[in-house]
Amino acid sequence: MRKAVALAFLMGAGGSMWAQQKQKDAPEVRTTVVVVGAPDALAEEDSSRATTVQMVEEKRLALSDINDLLRSDPSVDIQQRGGAGVQADLSIRGSSYAQTLVLLNGLRVNDAQTSHFNMDLPVPLAALGAAHLLHGAGSTLYGSDAVSGVVNFVTRPAGDGLRLRLQAGGGSFGGQEQSAMATWGKGRLSQVFAGGRDFSSGFMADRDYRSEEASSETRFHTAAGDSDVLLAGSDRAYGANGFYGNYVSWERTKGWFAALNQQINLKTQAAVSYRRHTDLFVLTRSNPAGYKNQHVDSSWQGVVRRQDTLPWKPATLFYGLETNADQIDSTNLGRHGRNRSAGYLDLEVRGHGRGTLSVGLREEIFSGGNHVMVPSIAGSFWLGTKVKVRASVGRGYRLPTFTDLYYSDPTSLGNAALRPESAWSYDGGVDWYAGRRFSASVTGFTSRQTNVIDYVRASAAEKWRAANLTSVHLTGAEAAVDWRPMSGQNVRVSFTQVSGAREALHGLQSVYVFNFPSQNASVEWVGRWQSGLLLRQRVRAVNRLNRNAYPVWDASAAWEGKRAQPYFRMTNGSDAQYQEIVGVPMPGRGYMAGVVVMLGKSR
Repeated sequence: MRKAVALAFLMGAGGSMWAQQKQKDAPEVRTTVVVVGAPDALAEEDSSRATTVQMVEEKRLALSDINDLLRSDPSVDIQQRGGAGVQADLSIRGSSYAQTLVLLNGLRVNDAQTSHFNMDLPVPLAALGAAHLLHGAGSTLYGSDAVSGVVNFVTRPAGDGLRLRLQAGGGSFGGQEQSAMATWGKGRLSQVFAGGRDFSSGFMADRDYRSEEASSETRFHTAAGDSDVLLAGSDRAYGANGFYGNYVSWERTKGWFAALNQQINLKTQAAVSYRRHTDLFVLTRSNPAGYKNQHVDSSWQGVVRRQDTLPWKPATLFYGLETNADQIDSTNLGRHGRNRSAGYLDLEVRGHGRGTLSVGLREEIFSGGNHVMVPSIAGSFWLGTKVKVRASVGRGYRLPTFTDLYYSDPTSLGNAALRPESAWSYDGGVDWYAGRRFSASVTGFTSRQTNVIDYVRASAAEKWRAANLTSVHLTGAEAAVDWRPMSGQNVRVSFTQVSGAREALHGLQSVYVFNFPSQNASVEWVGRWQSGLLLRQRVRAVNRLNRNAYPVWDASAAWEGKRAQPYFRMTNGSDAQYQEIVGVPMPGRGYMAGVVVMLGKSR
C-alpha cells in the first residue's frame, strides 16, 4: 500500500514537475463533434440533447478496457462481473441495464437472447476511436432498447501511410494483455487490421477469463461514394462464480459481426449488418454434464437514410427506413424468430449561434401486426454567446429478450406473456462555455416507465420470475465541469444523482431494476506533454441504492514515445471491497505494466 501511495503521489506531482515544459495544444472545449442523439453529426455546442464524448485516443495507454472509458461518465453505470469486457451490464440515468442501446458505427449490436451481452463488443479496444453517449430516450431515431440512452462506439480511421502497433503487458491475478494493429492508408483506400487477447487466472476461485477479439475494416471511395466494410469476431471463456446465483458456473460466448456502410450520394446512405452470437453456459463447472444451456442467436439489420434541405433554410428533413430480423435456436429457450420494420422522420432547424429545434416521429411495426409510435422533440436556445439552455421530451420502448420470455433454470423462470416496456423521458439543462478552457453543464431529468421488465420473488424460497412492473418513476440531476488549466491538461468533475420509487414492487424482491447508484461522482485528471508523458488519475465514489458507498481510485502513467511506449496502470488503488452486482465481488487492488512498440511510417 505504501508503494501504491508513493507512486500515486509521484504521478500527481508530475503535473507541477513538468509544468514548465512545452505542451501539446488541446482543442477548444466547444469543438467536439457528436454523432448520436441527432440524425447527422453536429458540434456539441449545437446539440439540443445531453451528450458526452469519450475519446479513446486521448488516453488509450491509460485504459484497461472499454468499460474503463465509460466509467468517467457518472450517468453511466457499469455493473461488471468479469474483466476484459466479460459480462458487463450498462445502464444510463438509473434505468435497467436492458434499456440502453449499444451501437457500433451507428448499427445496433444489442443481443436478442439477453441484454447481459449488449457490451460483448467484437472489436478490440485498439481499433476503437471514441464512444458517443446520449443521455435520455432515443427510440425515435434508433428504435427498440433506447429507453434511457444510447452508446455509439466508433472505430478509428487508418490515416495515411503504413503503421504497425504491438502491445504486451502483464500484472496482478495472472493477468496478461496482448494486442496487434496494422493500419495502412493511401488516397481513396485504407485498411485497419486489429486483434487483442486478455487473460487472467482470476483474483478468486472460478473467476478466471480469456477474452479474444479480431477485426478488419476497409474504407474506400469509388464513383458510387464512400464505402466502409467492417468484419469482427470475439471469443470469451470465463469462470462465472456467483454470476447467476450461488453456483460455481462457467460460460463461453462467441460473436461475429459484419457490416457495410455505403454512401449512395451526398443525400443518401444505406447500411446492412449481420450479428451472430453463441452462448454456452454450464451451471456447475465441476459437473459440466449436470446442467448446461447452449444458445445461438442471429440478427440482421438494413437501413436506408436520406436528408433533404427544405426551401426555408436552415431546415433539413431527415428520413429513413429500417428493418430487423432476430432468430434464436436454443436448448433452453427453443426456436423463435421475430421481425420488425420502421420508418422515421426528423425535422431539424439549426440556427448556428441561436439554437436548434428537432421534431421527430417513428412508426415501428412488429411481427403479428402490432405497432408503436414514438415521437420526440428537443430544442436549444443561446442566451448570448456563452450560455445555452436546452430541453427534450421523448418516448422510448424495449421488446423483451428471448431470455425474458422463455428462460427456465433452477433459480429463474421467464414469462412468455411479458409486454414491451415503454417510457416517457423529460429533461432540461444549461450549458455554460466560459471560454477555451472552461465549460460546465447541469441537467435535471425524469423518466416515467411502464411495464418495466424485472425478475422478482416474494421470498428466498421461491424462484425469480420475470414480470412487468406496472410503473417506475426515476428522477435525478447530473452536473459536470471541464477545466483545462493549461494546454494538455484536463480536469473533469462530474456528479449524477438518481432517485426512484419502489412502490411498483408491492413488497417483492427485485434483481435488476433497483440496483442503480443513487449518487455517483467522478473526479478525473488527464495530463499530456509534448515530451510524451501521459498521466491519469481518477477517483469515483459510488453509493448504490440501499447499500454502503465505496470509493474506487485508478491511476495510470505512460510514455508516448515514437517507437516504444511503456505504461503502468493501477486499478482500485483504494483496495475497496465492493459489489456492483449483489453476490459478485469485484477485484481488489491490481497492477498492469507493459509496452507498446510502434513500427512503420505515417504522414
